Amino acid sequence: MYNKFSKDPNEFISHEEILESLKYAEENKNNKLLLRQIIEKAKEERGLDHRQAAILLLTDDKETNKEIFSLAKKIKEDHYGNRIVLFAPLYLSNYCVNQCVYCPYHAKNQNIVRIKLTQEQIKNEVIALQDMGHKRLALELGEDPINNPIDYVLESINTIYSIKHKNGSIRRVNVNIAATTVENYRKLHEAGIGTYILFQETYNKKSYEELHPVGPKHDYDYHTTAMDRAMEGGIDDVGIGVLFGLETYKYELVGLLMHAEHLEASFGVGPHTISVPRIQPADDIDPNSFKNSLADDTFEKIIALIRLSVPYTGMIISTRESKRVREKALDLGVSQISGGSRTTVGGYCEGEDINSAQFELADNRSLEEVVDWLIELGYIPSFCTACYREGRTGDRFMSLCKSKQILNCCQPNALMTLKEYLLDYGSDFSKELGEKLIEKELGKIPRDLVRDRAKKLIKEMATEGKRDFRF
Repeated sequence: MYNKFSKDPNEFISHEEILESLKYAEENKNNKLLLRQIIEKAKEERGLDHRQAAILLLTDDKETNKEIFSLAKKIKEDHYGNRIVLFAPLYLSNYCVNQCVYCPYHAKNQNIVRIKLTQEQIKNEVIALQDMGHKRLALELGEDPINNPIDYVLESINTIYSIKHKNGSIRRVNVNIAATTVENYRKLHEAGIGTYILFQETYNKKSYEELHPVGPKHDYDYHTTAMDRAMEGGIDDVGIGVLFGLETYKYELVGLLMHAEHLEASFGVGPHTISVPRIQPADDIDPNSFKNSLADDTFEKIIALIRLSVPYTGMIISTRESKRVREKALDLGVSQISGGSRTTVGGYCEGEDINSAQFELADNRSLEEVVDWLIELGYIPSFCTACYREGRTGDRFMSLCKSKQILNCCQPNALMTLKEYLLDYGSDFSKELGEKLIEKELGKIPRDLVRDRAKKLIKEMATEGKRDFRF
C-alpha cells in the first residue's frame, strides 16, 4: 500500500507504487493531451507529483521536452533569482564500519589511509577555508561509533563556530552523518547546525540491502526514516538525495519525489535541499562495475524535472561534476554548488596527495575561479547564511520562497556577502567583475527602502570596515 502520510518507509516509498507509476508513464508518455495538462500544471509553479514527473521523464515528445527545460529555468529564476549559494565540504574522519560497495571508506578497504582530525587540525582546516572566503561548510564523516561518536561531531561543530580568523568566520555548518536517534538529532539542533543532510543512495530496498551488506547502514527502514527522526528532533531543514548510478534513474527519480511528498505531508514542509550526485571513480571503486550510469542529457532532464516537481527546494550539485555539466545544471534548477572542494580528510591543509579521498573531483577549480566564472555567467555568487541565523528555516523559509520575495530579501543579502568576499579575498580581476555585477543587481531590488539600505550597508563595508549585515 502507498501512503505518503505513513511512518512506514515501505508505504511512503512503496515499491509497488513506483513500478505502477513507471508502467503508467510508459503507457502515457506520448499522450499529448495528458502531457499538455501536466505542463500547464507545472506552469502554476506549485509542483508536480511523482507520477506526473515520471510521464515527463519518459516522454520523447520534442516540444514537451523543450518546454520542460525552459520552464525549469523560469521556475528557478522566479523562486531563487540568479543567486548561487557557495559552500565547501569538510571531511573530519573516514573511519567507517559499513561495507558499502560503492564507497572507498568501506571497512574492508586496506588501501586507504584512515584519518580522524583532532580539534587543532579542524581549526587549521577551517582557517584555510576561511582564507578562501567560505562561510558555509558541510561536515562529512564515516559511520563509526567508536571513532566518530556524536560527542566528537558536537565538539567539532563548536570548534568550527568558535574560530574567527581575520575577517573570516563560518556562519552555517550543515552536517552529513549517518542515520541516528531523535535524541542525537536534538543535540545537533541545539548545537546550531543548518541543514541535516543524508543521501538515500537508492530507494530500491532490495538493491539497498545488497549494496550495504554489512554494518548498521544495512537497515533500510532505519536509514529511510532518518529525516522523520531529524524533524522530530527539531531540525526543520533537511537535505535528501540519491546516488545516481546504483539503481535505474527512472526508479530513483520517482522514489526521490515520493520522499519529498512524504516530508511535506507529514511535517508541512518538504526537503530544504535535494542533491543529485552521480557515482564517480574512487580508490577501490570502479563506477563501470555499476550498470545504471546515466548520460549527461538524461541527468540534465532529471535536474529540470526535480525543479518542476519541487519548485521551492534548493538543489545542490557538487564538484563530482565537470564545469560543463555544472554550468548546464545551473540553468535548469541548481541553486547551490561547492567550490574549491577537497574530498580528503585534512585536504585543505595537506592537499590531495593523501590517499583518503571519498571520490575523484571532476571540477578542480579554486573558489576564486568558481566565483569569477559565476559572475561572468551572470549569477550572483552568494555566501549568505541570513535565513538560518534569522530563524527563517523550515516552513518559514518555504513561505518566503513560495511568495517569491527573493528579490527583497535574499537578493540584497547575496550582494552584501559578495561585497564582503570581494573586499576580503577578491583579486583585482574579481573585484572588477563583482563591482559591476553588484551595481547592476542592486537596481533590480523592487522596494526602494530595501534597495537604499542595501546600498548604504555596502558602502559602510568599504568605508568603515563593517561586516556581516543581513536582512
